[in-house]
Amino acid sequence: MTTPSPSHAVLVAIQTPGVTREELESSLQELTRLVKTLGYQVVGQVTQKRSSQKFSTVLGQGKLTELARWTGGPGTIAPSFEKPMHKAAMNREAAEMDDIEDLEDGESEEPSEGPSHPHQQAQIVIVDCDLSPSQLSNLERAVGVPVLDRTGVIIEIFSRHARTRAARLQVEIARLNYLAPRLRETGGGRERQSGGIGGKGAGETSLELDKRRIRDRLKELRTELAAIGDEHLTRRARRANELTVALVGYTNAGKSSLMRAMTGSDVLVADKLFATLDTTIRPLYPETRPKVLLSDTVGFIKKLPHDLVASFKSTLDEAAGASLVLFVVDASDPSFRSQLEVTQKVLAEVGATDIPSLLVLNKRDRLGPDDIASLKTEYPDAVLLSTRSQDDLAALRERIMEYFEREMIEEELSLPFTAQKILAEIRTRMRVLAERYDAHGLTIRVRSTPEYLAMIKKKLAG
Repeated sequence: MTTPSPSHAVLVAIQTPGVTREELESSLQELTRLVKTLGYQVVGQVTQKRSSQKFSTVLGQGKLTELARWTGGPGTIAPSFEKPMHKAAMNREAAEMDDIEDLEDGESEEPSEGPSHPHQQAQIVIVDCDLSPSQLSNLERAVGVPVLDRTGVIIEIFSRHARTRAARLQVEIARLNYLAPRLRETGGGRERQSGGIGGKGAGETSLELDKRRIRDRLKELRTELAAIGDEHLTRRARRANELTVALVGYTNAGKSSLMRAMTGSDVLVADKLFATLDTTIRPLYPETRPKVLLSDTVGFIKKLPHDLVASFKSTLDEAAGASLVLFVVDASDPSFRSQLEVTQKVLAEVGATDIPSLLVLNKRDRLGPDDIASLKTEYPDAVLLSTRSQDDLAALRERIMEYFEREMIEEELSLPFTAQKILAEIRTRMRVLAERYDAHGLTIRVRSTPEYLAMIKKKLAG
């Protein structure tokens, strides 16, 4: 999906029954950040109370006219001159127009944010809900500029930020699944290609050809992604006996900043939504004994398209396979509680519900003393921190190691002088408490997980 490069955008949101004004505003604020991440400047908003988002142009006629003033469009659905319609289709079109013109009972027509006659004309309209192909087409005809729905915006951001081959494949699968039902036929595109052998038969329209190409491409992408997934499973199997901690949370909660601070790695840190799409795995630094690996995963968001969750399942599986999950939230964001719920819900979709977890309330440097005291009372077991504070980072590191050491046991092992390779592995993966050399080799007292201790004993016995 390609979008033009307009600079000004106007947002549209529908408040349906059951959605509070605060929830609507929160969703619009989030959409504004998404749109800014794409590089657009939001110049206005059009909001309306309606009983449903299913109307043919989403908005009632009054609001549609108001929206058209932002874009310079006609404000009505004019029949497409290049698309001759069958009589039945014309009747359906007329019925839709009647639906738009008759405002439903209780519909709100109060003025939206922005002037009646905008000084800055918008070159794109972005709607804070998912649109059907016909709604998208109707809106574009009414406003005269491109229209994107929330899913389209998120997929476009993912397309721009995907860096690894796996992430690019995952995004393209979601993009094509989104694009396929929204393909539209142009006037000339409805002409059929010649038939099969001998030129007989009706053949396919260009629209049918495009849909078939998308189906073929999706098959290729899924095959390639499955192969990459096998590689990920192999690498994950190698780490099966490692202690792993997965950072999960809402987009822009500060996971990458925490990753960088805890591992000393050069991880991308940007004040943008979905700056990280690829899983990054690094050991805690300075390295611990036993070694602990930290992984940074893709961020979550409300109304995250299902296709993207499905596409990024292999990435999210890093969290499902972790020894410990850190739920990272931006504690300075008033909506962090609902964001935490979104994160937990998405993780449940990939089967990561029974993994031990620890709540990390990030960005404490943006909070006042009263806020900090209140959060400590509300979440007594959580870790409050700022990635800029070395003391806070040390406290989190200690909590992580305390968790793993609960399950560890101490034992003495006897190694011959020839077992240097096993000794190196012990030093890397276990905590060495004492060493004693004698004529037969080395007696070493270690602290380790039962699983890894059993594996080392097996190697020594062999």
